[in-house]
Formats: sequence, structure tokens, C-alpha cells
Amino acid sequence: MNSAPLSPPSLEDVHAARQRLAGAVLRTPLVPLTLEPAAHGKPAPGPAIWLKLENLQPIGSFKLRGATNAMELAGPAALARGVWTASAGNMAQGVAWHAKRLGVRCSVVAPDHAPETKLAALRRLGADVTCVPFAEWFEILATRRHPGMEGYFVHPVSDPAVMAGNATIALEILEDLPDVEAIVVPFGGGGLSCGIAAAVKAVAPHVEVFACEVETAAPLAASLAAGRPVRIEYRASFVDGMGSPFVLEEMWPLARRLLAGSLVTSLADVAAAVRLLAERQRVIAEGAGAAPVAAVLAGLAGARKVACVVSGGNLDSARLAEILAGRIPGGGA
Repeated sequence: MNSAPLSPPSLEDVHAARQRLAGAVLRTPLVPLTLEPAAHGKPAPGPAIWLKLENLQPIGSFKLRGATNAMELAGPAALARGVWTASAGNMAQGVAWHAKRLGVRCSVVAPDHAPETKLAALRRLGADVTCVPFAEWFEILATRRHPGMEGYFVHPVSDPAVMAGNATIALEILEDLPDVEAIVVPFGGGGLSCGIAAAVKAVAPHVEVFACEVETAAPLAASLAAGRPVRIEYRASFVDGMGSPFVLEEMWPLARRLLAGSLVTSLADVAAAVRLLAERQRVIAEGAGAAPVAAVLAGLAGARKVACVVSGGNLDSARLAEILAGRIPGGGA
């Protein structure tokens, strides 16, 4: 594994990323989740939930921020032989989207359970896609190598430039909701949550940033409980945009120091949150994007003002139909 020390992005890095992303990435809206009107003008009980709608980015995911910042920083010489990444679909789309803008060849290694909607989007963007078993794919995140891949590698998680791009989300939340008390962020490898937490600590250290994991793939919660990185049994699910067998070695110190904890939710609650967002808010969120909402609705973040990062909306139509019908894709009801 890569054990090189990794520093979180500085506030200067994040502001520079913001300037770099101007015109290429949307400043997404932060909107309240309105479930029921307050009675007689009194505040409704429970948490006040706000949604940071990164599903509205051109690729349907926040990953466009980090991918664009990393490639712009790399420059034309580094990208001359092409660019590649290891991704379940969203980072790959971010890299492929910006590669197409730059006229650069793009290759992607994806896990074999990646949803077809994400793979189809990659092909539309002109990326060459190779699918491999999940264990083989996840090892790329540690080794940063794969046979046949050449060119500039954009790590989807532990790249300072990627984290700085992700952290621009924090600046927007703090500007749009100055009295926010907590931010809940999906945890895949930690590049989004740790990037956001680094910027929040620099600007508003009283605001807590929580990771969110799903019960079938929650290595951060297990590691925090053990006080050290531990490997867990990983089970693939419809929540494909987050979760892994272990916390990347280089991300563990950052996650332990920057995050207030990990909120673990169930597949049933995530499916219910996807359904609620679609039916009540007219927001299409993939499993990872809906997980923070599921956790907050379950009371895991307390009864306070919380911003949930809806990280993406790339959900297969068939899976969405199952969820809207009251089922859990892959089993359950």
C-alpha cells in the first residue's frame, strides 16, 4: 500500500481550486428538505435538513470538481499520453468529461459491479473502459498501477488536488448556510469527506463534519471503534458509490483527525431516502447521495441544522423503479 504521508488541502489550496473550477463546474444549490409544514409557525421537531445538490453537476456527481482541479493542475505536458483512473463510475465520468474538453485520451478501470448507467455514460464520453473484479480494482487505489494503463493517473480519493476540488463544496455550504451546525458526507475512500472537513476546520471549526457509511460496507466506523485501521467484510449493494473493505492507509490519519465520526445507516433506510427525495423533493439521488439523508432522518446526527451532501444522482432506472415500488434492489422489501 501507499504509506506516504498525506496532508489535507489548505484553505489557500481550496480557494485556488475554486478559481480554477470557475466556468467548468456548477455552484450547486443548497435547498431545505421540506417534509411537513411547521404547526402554528413553530419550528418542526427533529433536524432541519438542507440538501447540497451535487447530483445537478453535468456528470451527475461532485467528482467533476476534484477531477477538473487535478487535471488543470497537472497541465498539458503531464496529460500528453492520456489520463486514466480507477472508478466505479462517478470519478471516471469526471475525468472523462474534462478529458473530452481538453481533447485528451481517457481510460478507466471499473469494478465489475459498476452500474450500467455509469458505464454507458463513460462510453458516451469516449472513454475506454476495462472492468475487473472488485478486489483487483480496489488494489489499484493502493498501488496506483494496473497492467496496460499509461498516462497521468487521477486517484479518485487520496490526491491533494482532488481533495481541494472536493473541498470547494464546503465553502459554498458555509456561505449559503452560515448557521449550519453539522455536515454529513458519504464516505467512499474519504477524499470528499476529508476535503470538506479540512476546509470547514479552517473556516468554521465549530461545525462538525460526519462521514456516512452503509451497514454492508463501513470500514471507517469499525476502524474508529478499534482505534486503528481494520478490514471488514465488504458486501456489494445498490449503494455502489461508497464503501470498501478497508480505509486506505494514507487516508486513515486524516479521517481520524478531521471527521467527527461515522454515521452508519441501513440499506432499507437508504432506499427509503432515495424514494422520499424522488417523491417529495423531486430529487433523484443514487444510494451514496441519499445515505446522508437516511442517517440524519434516523436521528444519527441529532436534532440540529444539518447539511447533507447529495453526492450524485447516477442511479440505474431499473433500480430506481424497484425503490419507488418499495423494494430494495438486490433483495429485501
